[in-house]
Amino acid sequence: MIIEIDFNSDEALYLQLRNQIIMGIATSQFHEGDSLPSVRQLAELVGINMHTVNKAYTVLKQEGYVKVDRRRGAVIAVDADKMRTLTELKKQLQVILAESSCKNISREEIHELIEEIYEDYK
Repeated sequence: MIIEIDFNSDEALYLQLRNQIIMGIATSQFHEGDSLPSVRQLAELVGINMHTVNKAYTVLKQEGYVKVDRRRGAVIAVDADKMRTLTELKKQLQVILAESSCKNISREEIHELIEEIYEDYK
Protein backbone atom coordinates (compact mmCIF):
# COMPACT_ATOMS: atom_id res chain seq x y z
CA MET A 1 0.00 0.00 0.00
CA ILE A 2 1.40 3.33 -1.05
CA ILE A 3 0.01 6.29 0.86
CA GLU A 4 1.34 9.71 0.02
CA ILE A 5 0.49 12.63 2.28
CA ASP A 6 0.93 16.19 1.04
CA PHE A 7 1.92 18.13 4.13
CA ASN A 8 1.62 21.40 2.17
CA SER A 9 -2.00 20.77 1.20
CA ASP A 10 -4.88 22.68 2.76
CA GLU A 11 -6.77 19.38 2.98
CA ALA A 12 -6.69 17.80 6.44
CA LEU A 13 -4.28 14.88 6.79
CA TYR A 14 -6.98 12.46 7.95
CA LEU A 15 -9.06 13.33 4.85
CA GLN A 16 -6.07 12.75 2.57
CA LEU A 17 -5.60 9.36 4.19
CA ARG A 18 -9.33 8.56 3.96
CA ASN A 19 -9.46 9.56 0.30
CA GLN A 20 -6.42 7.50 -0.63
CA ILE A 21 -7.85 4.40 1.02
CA ILE A 22 -11.15 4.91 -0.83
CA MET A 23 -9.22 5.34 -4.09
CA GLY A 24 -7.35 2.13 -3.26
CA ILE A 25 -10.66 0.29 -2.90
CA ALA A 26 -12.00 1.75 -6.15
CA THR A 27 -8.85 0.82 -8.09
CA SER A 28 -8.73 -2.71 -6.60
CA GLN A 29 -5.55 -2.12 -4.59
CA PHE A 30 -7.69 -3.12 -1.60
CA HIS A 31 -10.31 -5.84 -1.67
CA GLU A 32 -13.18 -6.85 0.59
CA GLY A 33 -11.67 -8.54 3.65
CA ASP A 34 -8.16 -7.05 3.31
CA SER A 35 -6.68 -5.84 6.57
CA LEU A 36 -5.29 -2.33 6.75
CA PRO A 37 -2.13 -1.66 8.75
CA SER A 38 -2.62 -0.99 12.44
CA VAL A 39 -3.00 2.63 13.47
CA ARG A 40 0.54 2.63 14.88
CA GLN A 41 2.05 0.96 11.79
CA LEU A 42 0.40 3.34 9.34
CA ALA A 43 1.29 6.39 11.44
CA GLU A 44 4.94 5.35 11.42
CA LEU A 45 4.87 4.44 7.72
CA VAL A 46 3.38 7.76 6.62
CA GLY A 47 5.00 9.91 9.29
CA ILE A 48 1.85 11.27 10.93
CA ASN A 49 0.29 11.17 14.37
CA MET A 50 -1.55 8.03 15.46
CA HIS A 51 -4.62 10.12 16.32
CA THR A 52 -4.77 11.29 12.70
CA VAL A 53 -4.79 7.71 11.41
CA ASN A 54 -7.35 6.75 14.03
CA LYS A 55 -9.60 9.62 12.90
CA ALA A 56 -9.33 8.51 9.26
CA TYR A 57 -10.19 4.92 10.21
CA THR A 58 -13.14 6.14 12.30
CA VAL A 59 -14.51 8.15 9.38
CA LEU A 60 -14.03 5.19 7.03
CA LYS A 61 -15.89 2.98 9.50
CA GLN A 62 -18.76 5.48 9.82
CA GLU A 63 -19.01 5.71 6.03
CA GLY A 64 -19.11 1.92 5.62
CA TYR A 65 -15.71 1.31 3.99
CA VAL A 66 -14.09 -0.58 6.86
CA LYS A 67 -15.12 -2.53 9.90
CA VAL A 68 -13.05 -3.05 13.01
CA ASP A 69 -12.27 -6.65 13.92
CA ARG A 70 -10.73 -7.23 17.35
CA ARG A 71 -8.23 -9.71 15.97
CA ARG A 72 -7.49 -8.21 12.55
CA GLY A 73 -7.93 -4.48 13.17
CA ALA A 74 -9.39 -2.34 10.37
CA VAL A 75 -10.70 -4.53 7.55
CA ILE A 76 -12.08 -3.44 4.18
CA ALA A 77 -15.84 -3.99 4.29
CA VAL A 78 -17.63 -1.96 1.66
CA ASP A 79 -21.12 -1.02 2.77
CA ALA A 80 -23.83 -2.70 0.71
CA ASP A 81 -26.36 0.06 1.41
CA LYS A 82 -26.55 1.24 -2.18
CA MET A 83 -29.64 3.41 -1.82
CA ARG A 84 -28.12 5.46 1.02
CA THR A 85 -24.93 5.86 -0.96
CA LEU A 86 -26.82 6.97 -4.07
CA THR A 87 -28.73 9.58 -2.04
CA GLU A 88 -25.50 10.97 -0.56
CA LEU A 89 -23.82 10.92 -3.96
CA LYS A 90 -26.70 12.86 -5.50
CA LYS A 91 -26.34 15.60 -2.88
CA GLN A 92 -22.61 15.86 -3.52
CA LEU A 93 -23.05 15.87 -7.29
CA GLN A 94 -25.67 18.60 -7.12
CA VAL A 95 -23.11 20.93 -5.58
CA ILE A 96 -20.32 19.87 -7.93
CA LEU A 97 -22.54 20.32 -10.99
CA ALA A 98 -23.77 23.70 -9.77
CA GLU A 99 -20.14 24.82 -9.34
CA SER A 100 -19.35 23.49 -12.82
CA SER A 101 -22.31 25.32 -14.32
CA CYS A 102 -21.14 28.57 -12.74
CA LYS A 103 -17.76 28.04 -14.41
CA ASN A 104 -19.39 27.35 -17.81
CA ILE A 105 -18.33 23.70 -17.91
CA SER A 106 -20.62 21.87 -20.32
CA ARG A 107 -22.54 18.64 -19.81
CA GLU A 108 -20.35 17.02 -22.46
CA GLU A 109 -17.17 18.04 -20.63
CA ILE A 110 -18.58 16.57 -17.40
CA HIS A 111 -19.44 13.31 -19.18
CA GLU A 112 -15.93 13.14 -20.66
CA LEU A 113 -14.43 13.62 -17.19
CA ILE A 114 -16.63 10.89 -15.74
CA GLU A 115 -15.67 8.46 -18.50
CA GLU A 116 -11.99 9.30 -18.03
CA ILE A 117 -12.20 8.71 -14.28
CA TYR A 118 -14.14 5.44 -14.63
CA GLU A 119 -11.44 4.10 -16.95
CA ASP A 120 -9.13 4.02 -13.90
CA TYR A 121 -11.54 1.68 -12.08
CA LYS A 122 -11.70 -1.11 -14.66
